[in-house]
Amino acid sequence: MTDLSLGPGAGRFAPSPTGSLHPGTLVAALGSYLLARQAGLRWLLRIDDLDQPRVVTGAADEILRLLDLAGLHWDGTPLWQSRRGTRYAEALQQLKRDQLVYPCSCSRKDVLASAPHAGEDAPVYAGLCRARAARGSRLAWRLRVDQQVIQFRDQVFGEQVQSLADQVGDFVVMRADGVFAYQLATVVDDLDSGVTQVVRGADLLSSTPRQIYLYQCLGKNAPDYAHLPLLLSADGQKFSKRHCLPSLVHEQNLTPMLLLALQVLGQNPPAELSTAPPLRVMNWALSEFDPLKIPSASRVMPR
Repeated sequence: MTDLSLGPGAGRFAPSPTGSLHPGTLVAALGSYLLARQAGLRWLLRIDDLDQPRVVTGAADEILRLLDLAGLHWDGTPLWQSRRGTRYAEALQQLKRDQLVYPCSCSRKDVLASAPHAGEDAPVYAGLCRARAARGSRLAWRLRVDQQVIQFRDQVFGEQVQSLADQVGDFVVMRADGVFAYQLATVVDDLDSGVTQVVRGADLLSSTPRQIYLYQCLGKNAPDYAHLPLLLSADGQKFSKRHCLPSLVHEQNLTPMLLLALQVLGQNPPAELSTAPPLRVMNWALSEFDPLKIPSASRVMPR
């Protein structure tokens, strides 16, 4: 149930149900929850299940159960991306009417062969289909970026500047298989949910300028952003489900996992909480959390 004392804005947490809850995801959940509550915002949940072939049956329900047991209580009803195709189509239609997108028939091989250089997350798209008729029936849709330079201040990482043309290129908002891209879906969902604060892992920092540009294209204001340090595996890679066994979050280890997440967020929970129930840990976190202590440096998962 929503606390009526909270303000009109909202933070959110958006896990992908591709497996069990792991410690890196818990860091993002806890950080977004604490920052939202400290700002007097609602905290919403969204299930990012657009990529249906990767969804693990029952994973979303288990994630929700563990968050509830940990004391991370959300407001309202969780939103499921897989049920929002009509809304994404409406947003794409708006971009089409404004002539901001164009169909693209380029394969991955085409993109790689023509890329002028490497980009933020992939080779920069050279714009092959901008000036030619796209071929075939399976077409992606790309958003024109022109010479857009996006600047924003991240609460943890400070001032950020990205030239979309030089570092990304025209980017996909709907894939050739008809699946809406993450960038479009997350912007539309956050808009519709009234999200004013986006808190998530630092691995998504480089995609934020694309989302801010999408807000501009849709005629809306972007939320505030805070990107959190990552929890890395022993080999220095982003901590993910493939690294988790035997370190998955479960009911029996909620307290040590919450304490680890707090430490990754730069907090210093007292030693006596190591034997406390999860709700007591959360009570301490809500009263003592200091966002100024959140580091930008990632942390390696202790053995």
